[in-house]
Amino acid sequence: MNTTKRPSGFRPDIQGLRAIAVGLVVVYHLLPARLTGGFVGVDVFFVISGFLITSHLVKRPPRAPAEFGQFWIRRLKRLLPASLLVLFSTIIAVRLLAPEAFWRANVGEALASAFYGQNWMLIATSVDYLAQDNAPTAVQHFWSLSVEEQFYLFWPLVIAAFWWFAVRNRMAAKRAVLIGVSAIVVLSAIYSVYLTSVEPGVAYFSTFTRAWELAMGGVVALVPQASEKFRYSVQASILSWIGVAAMIAAGVFFTAATPFPSLYAAIPVGGAALVIWAGALGRLSPFGMLSSKISQFLGDHSYSIYLWHWPLIVLLPFVSGELGAIDLVAITVATMLLAMLTKKYVEDGFRRTLDVSKFITPLRFLALGTAAVTLLAGGILVNLNNREQASETRLLQALAQGGPCFGGAALDELDGSCKYNPEQELILSPALAKTDKSDAYPDDCWSGEPFEKKPTCTYGSGKTKVALVGNSHAGHWLPALQQMAEAKDWTITTYLVSRCNPTDAMLKFDADIKSTGCHAYGEWVQQETGHGQYDLIITSERQSVPVVGKKFSNTAKAATAGYSSYLDRWDNQDTPILVIRDTPYPGNTVKNVPDCVAVAADANAECSGTRESWEWMDPLADAAKELKSKTVKVLDPTDYFCPTDACPAVIGETIVYFDASHITATYARSLTPRLAKDIDTSLAGLGAR
Repeated sequence: MNTTKRPSGFRPDIQGLRAIAVGLVVVYHLLPARLTGGFVGVDVFFVISGFLITSHLVKRPPRAPAEFGQFWIRRLKRLLPASLLVLFSTIIAVRLLAPEAFWRANVGEALASAFYGQNWMLIATSVDYLAQDNAPTAVQHFWSLSVEEQFYLFWPLVIAAFWWFAVRNRMAAKRAVLIGVSAIVVLSAIYSVYLTSVEPGVAYFSTFTRAWELAMGGVVALVPQASEKFRYSVQASILSWIGVAAMIAAGVFFTAATPFPSLYAAIPVGGAALVIWAGALGRLSPFGMLSSKISQFLGDHSYSIYLWHWPLIVLLPFVSGELGAIDLVAITVATMLLAMLTKKYVEDGFRRTLDVSKFITPLRFLALGTAAVTLLAGGILVNLNNREQASETRLLQALAQGGPCFGGAALDELDGSCKYNPEQELILSPALAKTDKSDAYPDDCWSGEPFEKKPTCTYGSGKTKVALVGNSHAGHWLPALQQMAEAKDWTITTYLVSRCNPTDAMLKFDADIKSTGCHAYGEWVQQETGHGQYDLIITSERQSVPVVGKKFSNTAKAATAGYSSYLDRWDNQDTPILVIRDTPYPGNTVKNVPDCVAVAADANAECSGTRESWEWMDPLADAAKELKSKTVKVLDPTDYFCPTDACPAVIGETIVYFDASHITATYARSLTPRLAKDIDTSLAGLGAR
């Protein structure tokens, strides 16, 4: 039972709103298929925070630097102790429970979370196509806390600035602040709509697209509040129920496909704002539900519940395997117990006092806590770097020495001497495999969304000019092609683009600007390569985006037609064109190959597939075959990855993929002799070598 004394003006209905918010989030994380829009609970939290902080600031607007400092210290005392405890505990748990392949991402994001910059780190990865298959970290949920803390940092300055302007110009101060905060709501909401339409991944985590939700709570705090008489009226009850229904409906009916935040966020945000403003107290109102013991308990503990539930969800599978019903119950119980302890001994205890001596003040204790998290995280990263350097040294030695059982060379063994041994340490470890990518990545050779920039890179200095064209599934062949360039006197120029496909078909991205940009990129590639500028064009694609007007499940035919006309235009120049058929796709059964290998007792038993289960459409290769041109040839590399019907995750002590679909640079290099031979065979008689 909570015995904390309620402050003057305490609103049980707002505490009940917190219960709704945390309930939506937790159920969504535990049962994402059952409550597909539970992520809107975060938006409800934003409105509550904006209302409470603005209410406090307009009652006592800070005027002197010391008053700003006092406000920020109070916020730190309220939020930082529990968050540091969870971060510290989570970092230790990651180190003890998770394989080292998971350490860097988790510890790096924990550091960002300790300084409330997690949302900006997630923005960086949200636009990284190659990061989309990575497992979520145990601290990913700190993004919303980062947004709130950034809001707390700047909001008193904003309120003070509006207040100062009003006093200086002899205006009604509260009215001036209301106008200013309303302007922030409008501008941020407009930006949210715009950015969601062009970069939805960035928009979801951005402080600037979420600011209007917090500011909307501020508007509610600044407008005249519903009178006591109105709060007992039927009208107030109806408005409050509409608000509750809006939040619940968003949680039930929104999905991952809902453009968000955009204007869709106005439904849960407006619902929360309506409940707070109306403050209905009548018998027909939701006040009884919101002020019930269960609601008050969940509301009182909502911060700690939010902090603890997600690390348990992410880390428990490392102990118990795939989560089942019993695991979900255990997570729920553990979350509640940890939240109760954290609320009583950390949240409440720290707010009351910490002045153990004149040397240990609350601010110094918080600084020490932050330093402890930083040092722990830094120590793990240093240890990880040392481990990876040792693994990399071993890998470089293996690359230099080669050998009949290294990487692709193991495909040639017939006597079982290169058979995978689960007990043997891999030459390419899971941690290294996740970063084992072609030079196109560090050399920044990619055109990314919305495909306005069109970089090219050049490798080799030979007489034969070769263009490597396509998306990331062309780029992952670069390590082998670079080695071939030395032997064949090639100069390779890359035309590489992320996700987009150079084709005549218009592809449907999550923003129209990306669709038109991708199509324009394909036209630019035609101009750069389609007029005899090269002696050989090598191209490969992964089709991961549907054609406009088609669902992905039936996009193959339209995509093939787009490639047919595109290849036909290329073919008119009589330059040999080699289409490398797309590689088998582990993502059909394995979310991330290195992650799977890292936790598997037998990687090739648990992380492999079959030719059928890893098959993926390839409309480019299909179009090339249908074209029946003498200068357009197709090379099928499936045997490189599936020497039998099975497609192993590990071949020749080397992890084959660095995520769910892209070849590791090490495995690609090991395929060089085989690929060179097959290219020679495919292009025999065409004059390109």
